[in-house]
Amino acid sequence: MKLPISLQQKLNQRTAENALRKLPVPINGIDFSSNDYLGFAKNEQIFEETHQYLIDNNIKINGATGSRLISGNHNLYAVSEYYIAAFHQAEAAIIFNSGYDANVGFFSSVPQRNDIIFYDELCHASIRDGIQMSHAKAYKFNHNDYEDLESKISKHFETKSENQSIYIVTESVFSMDGDSPNMETLVSISEKYQALLVVDEAHALGIFGDNGEGLVQSQQLQDKVFARIITFGKGLGCHGAAILGNTDIKDYLVNFARSFIYTTGLSPHSVATILVGYQNLNQATEIVKLKENINFFNQQKQLLGIKPFFVYSKSAIHSAIIPGNEKVKLIALKLQEKGYDVKAILSPTVPEGQERLRFCLHSYNTEQEMINVLTDLTKLVF
Repeated sequence: MKLPISLQQKLNQRTAENALRKLPVPINGIDFSSNDYLGFAKNEQIFEETHQYLIDNNIKINGATGSRLISGNHNLYAVSEYYIAAFHQAEAAIIFNSGYDANVGFFSSVPQRNDIIFYDELCHASIRDGIQMSHAKAYKFNHNDYEDLESKISKHFETKSENQSIYIVTESVFSMDGDSPNMETLVSISEKYQALLVVDEAHALGIFGDNGEGLVQSQQLQDKVFARIITFGKGLGCHGAAILGNTDIKDYLVNFARSFIYTTGLSPHSVATILVGYQNLNQATEIVKLKENINFFNQQKQLLGIKPFFVYSKSAIHSAIIPGNEKVKLIALKLQEKGYDVKAILSPTVPEGQERLRFCLHSYNTEQEMINVLTDLTKLVF
């Protein structure tokens, strides 16, 4: 059967704008594109430890067999959630199948019809999708612009009713820019207006803190944040996510988060991989090496004179703004031909005029690899 005309027209428009997405063929180049910041995804020791953990505990099951509320809540969930909560100094943790599921589940169920959400304009699509599914009123504020946030929140605070909640939503590391908010300022604003602060830490786990605890915890602000969303598909190198908060939040999500209730749970192997990954975060040498690489990469940008192209970042994500889908795709292709796995981020994923090359740094990138890719980039942009 043919695709409906309206759908075909949308595909044709994407093609005309040079913005049609296609599944990429794997590039066997030097990795500057994956979210495997610590190399845990390809860590053989973690693979072997996970297998041994399952054998030692006589867990020989391939799947969860059902939703967690029916038959899928195997014992590994309780062990892992307890460990994760203790690691992040939270009262409770609840594991979701993915970061997308966690954000959609939280934001579609927790904010209520009379509530108000203020979210950073660059928040991830999963946050925005969850907010759209909620019945709360939502307003975006300019990226990391706290004057804009406060001016908007103050107007609504004046007429706020007693049973009305205000939420402030941000990310500790923004996935496309790699920059971070001023968490202390956001905490101060949330306290001033009695708002509930929610922070997505997807790209901060494994990067910030001595043991990769995340940005909030590295600044000892965990007790001042209502909820944290922690994703395992980046720094932890596996799959799934957890929402951190108090036990009441966990109980509420178990009862009302549809992306938690109506899905088959993760397999015991997946949850064991999460647990072993966390155990390997403690004093991981990869965290130290990654931080050194981030500092080195920033120094090289300065030395080569291409720092103005990049969004300021102290995270593992570094984006060089090269406007125009066609231009940024061409430069990405030339870098790929030289052996670097570097990806172009096109509009509409980012706003038109903000197209970019997105460099993800890892603990296993060498200094020479970083020098070479930035030197070749310099030749292409000047």
